[in-house]
Amino acid sequence: MRKWFIGFGIALLTLILGLAAWTLYQLRDRHPGYEFSLDVAARSGSVQVMAGFGKQKITPTIIDTWNDVNGDAKYKPKDGDTYNDVNENGGFDAVWIAGFSNAKPANGVHDDVWARVMILDDGQTRMALVALDAVGFLHDDIIDIRQMLPDSLGIDYTQIASTHTHESNDLIGIWGPDPMHSGVDPVQLRYVKTQTVRAITEAVAALRPAHFVLAQELSGRDSILIKDTRKPIVKATGVRVMHAIDAQSGQTLGTLVNWANHPETLWSRNLLISSDFPHYVRESLENGIQYDGDVVRAGLGGITVYFNGAVGGLMTPHPSLPFTDPVRDTTFKEPSFEKTRTLGEQIALLAFEALQTADTLEQLPPISLQAKTIFLPLDNRIFQLATVIGLIDRGCAKWLQTRTEVAAFNIGPASFLSIPGEIY
Repeated sequence: MRKWFIGFGIALLTLILGLAAWTLYQLRDRHPGYEFSLDVAARSGSVQVMAGFGKQKITPTIIDTWNDVNGDAKYKPKDGDTYNDVNENGGFDAVWIAGFSNAKPANGVHDDVWARVMILDDGQTRMALVALDAVGFLHDDIIDIRQMLPDSLGIDYTQIASTHTHESNDLIGIWGPDPMHSGVDPVQLRYVKTQTVRAITEAVAALRPAHFVLAQELSGRDSILIKDTRKPIVKATGVRVMHAIDAQSGQTLGTLVNWANHPETLWSRNLLISSDFPHYVRESLENGIQYDGDVVRAGLGGITVYFNGAVGGLMTPHPSLPFTDPVRDTTFKEPSFEKTRTLGEQIALLAFEALQTADTLEQLPPISLQAKTIFLPLDNRIFQLATVIGLIDRGCAKWLQTRTEVAAFNIGPASFLSIPGEIY
């Protein structure tokens, strides 16, 4: 009996030590010693600013599809759901859609998701402003992209944000087949990083001396397109636009547009990869709006980059909101791509309207920029557990502290704040 207790004690100790070692390994810092701090002070005068734009697809490849027997948009074999083994490898190669719930595999692609980039260079500071069509992107992965960028690109600061679409694939881990298994495909995640580097490289190569039109539409008409589902009811309305024009040819280089709303118009039962309404905002600004053979509004050309704003609270194009399409004189109530289109087109129309009355600036005050790494306590027990079991592949820079970043920068009369998460 004594030997049995000793054996049991050794086995238990081994298990405890193994679990401790595993926990420490999972909580390890993925980028030891990484800390970013940059302070570019404001300078007087005005300068010729260069702008460049680039874009690369980050759309996942859908291999296997599935059959949703009861139409609940959740893959549950016990309900009779089956998959179509297209590549005949004997398993379900699912692409898990992020944003609403687990067990939601994509059944196709409606529109591509992108890494879109605007580069600004005032002769002293070169910034890359990157928007990814993703529900979110972890800071460790942002650091990976920064470290992949060649020094020859001359970029002083790379800002990466997510449009927060709820219709693209999981790049975080918590929207897999169930709460205990990650939805991230490591191959797809590497592809997103590589494509983002390519988009930044493309934008640097496209740098041109630019004139700028900075405009904002603050009438509040966009309020009817937003529902705040949590009290207190506070909507961050307003459409803000930065339009860059080639200083020599007068052609559009690109446009940056900012609005604050969750890209989840398609809601929870959509099974097609999509960037949601940012797709239609960008398409409308680039290529214009057409209906029944007529051009409702000519496009600007170039590449449009969409950045989201203060969506916490929670700001959403909720299914309870009917959207009246001013182009087609139709009202859409239920979630659909038609409803999503009219939302995107209406934001684009407000942007067009704002640009019509704004002045063109041939020079801008130089860029001022402050960015700094910060460390926040990881108090959420579920996130701690998700890190330990590998559901979220993100370690702790310090014991139960996570590394992130804040930034503030000015480009002429435009001010930007970059804050992690869904700010209210």
